Amino acid sequence: MPDMSDPLSVQEFPPFTAENYATRLQRAALAARDADLDGILVTPGPDLLYFTGYAPVAITERITMLVVPADGEPAMIVPRLERPDAEKAAGAQNLRIADWTDGSDPYESSAKLLAGTGRYAVSDSAWSMHLLGLQGRLPGSSYISMTTALPMLRAIKDDDEIARLTAAGAAADSTYERIVTVTFAGRSETEVAADLADLLREFGHSQVDFTVVGSGPNGANPHHEIGPRVIEDGDMVVLDFGGLKHGYGSDTTRTVHVGEPTAEEREIHAIVRQAQQAGFEAVRPGVECQEIDRVSRAVITEAGYGDFFIHRVGHGIGLTTHEPPYMVEGETQMLQPGMCFSIEPGIYLPERFGVRIEDIVTVTPEGGQRLNQTSHEMRIVT
Repeated sequence: MPDMSDPLSVQEFPPFTAENYATRLQRAALAARDADLDGILVTPGPDLLYFTGYAPVAITERITMLVVPADGEPAMIVPRLERPDAEKAAGAQNLRIADWTDGSDPYESSAKLLAGTGRYAVSDSAWSMHLLGLQGRLPGSSYISMTTALPMLRAIKDDDEIARLTAAGAAADSTYERIVTVTFAGRSETEVAADLADLLREFGHSQVDFTVVGSGPNGANPHHEIGPRVIEDGDMVVLDFGGLKHGYGSDTTRTVHVGEPTAEEREIHAIVRQAQQAGFEAVRPGVECQEIDRVSRAVITEAGYGDFFIHRVGHGIGLTTHEPPYMVEGETQMLQPGMCFSIEPGIYLPERFGVRIEDIVTVTPEGGQRLNQTSHEMRIVT
């Protein structure tokens, strides 16, 4: 595991090895057996990257598919013109690779890798045309989404993954500490969002996924799209930003204020801060995911603002910034060491302002550990 005493150090993370990918494939096959599935069908996107290290240059209408049988040898079928790239992937040596050529029937070739009456979990990102093509060749087969059948397949992170998530979180923290030093008043949301994106890249992000800047009444929209609104003195401003560093995600939210806040604004910010802390303190192995939502939500509801907390309290994070598990009512999956997810309660007062505070948290054997370390206090900006 890389030395994380300085998560922003220039030290590079070693790439995942064929052995890492072999372990993941073995775990997937076991999960399929435990779920009474004949196997798992993995298509381009985060699932394929997770199990093989392979990311096609472009995801097109040409089918690429990894088949992980519950029993047997994993195999991947790719377009012949992309086979050389696929064979270079670190996890390729764990697979039998087949190919198909333009002008041939890709579903006939793909069907040879499956059991004719098998039941398979399929990547959520699979194209419907490919799934329908397989069903046409194998009418006795059946399919279920990966999230429905095996939501925890990528949820338990190993030490190397947590190290990458820690580095991404530290970079987001450094971005926040810099953004609060810039001028807000008199500048547009778009301009501040551009500053956030530039800082994320400066601190090592290879990909910026979102830079929400919700000023004044726009902060009452949790997923506000940045726009031309000019930030004014007296505005509450929700800053939610993240992306990928070392291939793993960051996602943090802090709410700042331009100039001195009112007593009401301070009170609501304090309620959200208390709700976030309550959710964090509830994290420990064996607790149901929904309990994190319930605990955080109870603080806001008891304060009289329950109708203004309008989203789940959290989502998993890893190769993507949103993935299972979800901290939401009805999710009875138990927390396990290695799970990483957000805790992000909020209060949103329509046409007025919003407040949200978000950290990424990982489950440890003893409880929880934050991957974001910046203060939850309301920062005053100019």
